[in-house]
Amino acid sequence: MAILTNGYVCGVEHSLSGRAWRWRGGNVDCAAADEAGSAELVTQLLLSRGVSVEDMDRHRSPTMRGFLPDPSIFADMENAADRLAQAVLAREAMTIYGDYDVDGATSAALMIRVLRMLGADPGHYIPDRLLEGYGPSGEALVRLGEQGSSLVVTVDCGAMAYEALDMAHDAGVDVIVVDHHKCSSVLPRAAALVNPNRLDECDEAAAHGHLAAVGVAFLLSVALVRKLRARGYFADRAEPDLMALLDLVALGTVADVAALHGLNRAFVAQGLKIMARRQNVGLSALIDASRLKRAPVCSDLGFALGPRINAAGRIGESTLGVRLLTTEDPEEAAEIADRLDALNEERRGVEAEVQEAAEQQLAAQHNRAVVVIAGHGWHPGVIGIVAGRIKEKAGRPALIIAMQDGDDGALIGKGSGRSIPGVDIGAAVIAARDAGLVMQGGGHAMAAGLTIAAEKLDAFRDFLDERLSRDVERARTSLTTTIDLSLAPGGLQPALVDTLESAGPYGVGWPSPRVAVGPVRLVKADVVGNGHVRIIAAGQDGARFKGIAFRAEETELGQALLHGSAGRRVWLAGRAKIDDWGRVPAVELHVEDAAWAG
Repeated sequence: MAILTNGYVCGVEHSLSGRAWRWRGGNVDCAAADEAGSAELVTQLLLSRGVSVEDMDRHRSPTMRGFLPDPSIFADMENAADRLAQAVLAREAMTIYGDYDVDGATSAALMIRVLRMLGADPGHYIPDRLLEGYGPSGEALVRLGEQGSSLVVTVDCGAMAYEALDMAHDAGVDVIVVDHHKCSSVLPRAAALVNPNRLDECDEAAAHGHLAAVGVAFLLSVALVRKLRARGYFADRAEPDLMALLDLVALGTVADVAALHGLNRAFVAQGLKIMARRQNVGLSALIDASRLKRAPVCSDLGFALGPRINAAGRIGESTLGVRLLTTEDPEEAAEIADRLDALNEERRGVEAEVQEAAEQQLAAQHNRAVVVIAGHGWHPGVIGIVAGRIKEKAGRPALIIAMQDGDDGALIGKGSGRSIPGVDIGAAVIAARDAGLVMQGGGHAMAAGLTIAAEKLDAFRDFLDERLSRDVERARTSLTTTIDLSLAPGGLQPALVDTLESAGPYGVGWPSPRVAVGPVRLVKADVVGNGHVRIIAAGQDGARFKGIAFRAEETELGQALLHGSAGRRVWLAGRAKIDDWGRVPAVELHVEDAAWAG
């Protein structure tokens, strides 16, 4: 059933969240495709996500063969592979220097596992978030050299580490940087710097700027194996099975909220297959600790597995993630996974306290294009999560800054930001750093981190307003709820969900299909859990279904569902998911928007 009135899906020009409902991809309506069959529905889903007719087969089933580029297209890739090959052949001592989040942990674990397969025995170094902060420390790099490492590979960090890499160079330590964060026109001194977001990249390589660091590390591994193959290294030894490491690539890609199109979609699609085999002892233990009773799906990487590894870097021991993902000891893996699970519970409590305090300041930011909230004593390990929540609540980019007393008594803030589509927060923070408003800073379009002195906060807020106000206004006024399929309640069947999922995996840049269902009346609406609104809806066709609007209790949408729907029919928009708690699988709707039906 397709309903289009005056160009709006279901006639919704102004929903309860203030959005117009439009077909995704313009005029692509999947309703007719649904009637034609599942294959045609998948075709329409791919078309609405920008896939050309000529490229349909490749995207229908994303494989590594179909999407993996030649690594040599990336600047410095050959230099990096040459230097690593030299180190493997000469049995040099090496250290992998990672970041403390999931992308950093998976990138480091992947490089460690590849080098072990090649006969090397690399060490690893993960900085402490509180004591050392983000990025390579010059003191740490020099110390690693003094301890014997002639080569250090930084992963998920280093693109802006000018001073640290200068110190390493002066100490005779070669550093290869493997990163994906934004770069400046002047690059730091390194043996090689592999990053698809270098400003001097060719167009073909720059098209892969959406890769997470773990994806870049995988490409370097491919280049390294190719170098060693050319030098006859595998004449008497087996080549490493790099495809077996795609479970790590998938986890880091999804948990870092990298856009799931092109190569990333192939990484995740194939990586989930590898993960289902549970060959990685640490990942297997983490799946058990997450209480998953089935093979992980894409959303589990972002909401179950990723947060547990992140908890180590946020409030625990930063090396736990890498240790878990590289161990071959099941007992050690189970012990670390249980520790990560406990840290994740602790993290939730700390996060709730900071979020409550941040929300108390939100009203004072109503006239700002970018929300910048600071608090003394806040735990810097949770500010990124809170920034994401505040962004959703405010509908604008948000930066949360944890202020701490510096060694000299001055207040210094560690900040983390999250943005909305169309507003590049990473570039703005880099510009603020270049203007002398922040001490350190960088990131990418949707996320950024910084260090700032307390006395610069007001000037920083003004700078962001001046730079980003037009982008924010443009992004907010063009907000729509995009719909892939409209149907009556009776159409919410498990077979439909299976068809929709077959066009996945879904994530940022490759959004999960959103369906419009209705019109319905609400039979029941109540609050469960942490402010979730649960409903039972009934349609004119006699069908009923369950739905839930997450964290919606205090929103206009939630209040309307709870109190304003008596006797009124409503259209619901959201994601159709399988509810397998009962004896017979049914479909529930994860409600994201709603509108009154006349």
